[in-house]
Amino acid sequence: MNEVTNVGNAPGTIDGWYALHMLYRVDWARFRALPEESRSTALEDFSSRMAEAEAAREGHRGSSAFYWLLGHKGDVMAVHLRPTLEALAEVENAFARAPLTDCMTPSYSYLSVVELSTHGSGGRTPETQDALEDALRARLEPDLPQARYACFYPMSKLRGEDRNWYMLTPQERQELMRSHGLIGREYAGKVKQIITGSMGLDDWEWGVDLFADDPLQFKKIVYEMRFDEVSARYALFGAFYVGLRIGAGDLRRYLAI
Repeated sequence: MNEVTNVGNAPGTIDGWYALHMLYRVDWARFRALPEESRSTALEDFSSRMAEAEAAREGHRGSSAFYWLLGHKGDVMAVHLRPTLEALAEVENAFARAPLTDCMTPSYSYLSVVELSTHGSGGRTPETQDALEDALRARLEPDLPQARYACFYPMSKLRGEDRNWYMLTPQERQELMRSHGLIGREYAGKVKQIITGSMGLDDWEWGVDLFADDPLQFKKIVYEMRFDEVSARYALFGAFYVGLRIGAGDLRRYLAI
């Protein structure tokens, strides 16, 4: 967990664990062409690597989760949270060396860091008080929720000639984000959210992960937020990726031939 930093007119941020989203597309023809024994061995090896990555939560060394994606944008999404970029590189390389990845092609990746903003607070928020230090750390170094479904999308704020988020005053941004946050609170208990910042790390400015046991909640919360001014006037959205949580023991069922 890093200290709060402020730069000029920019709101402070508190940064936690680094995040890497890796999306893969399965080469089904190549996978089917493998001898049955080779397929079985590759699946067992990949499942073992999944279990090892998921075990990072033990000892608070990080968190990993895997999802079977719906649609044509990819087949498998891996989400890894680790304290350092070096730790992310290790887990990424571990899967790159897996025999099964000979039949998988990376279709997208996203690098970011778990981020909390301190809009309008002068670098101090209730979370930064000593009494709530544990709660703050849990938000910055989260264990990925066990929810059945996940929705990931990148986004940025508009920097157009007529409307530019970054030219608003701190007070204007604070008020807009306050009303935006109130919508999110209405979904407490239905949707869990992790926001990661990616300025200087990837093409978009933020990554948003939503987790729920009812996937319809993704549509409801995003739909409602689209009518909020901060989204309606200033938000730019990338592609949306929705998947079902799979554990190490589920891979064979999804890749069954």
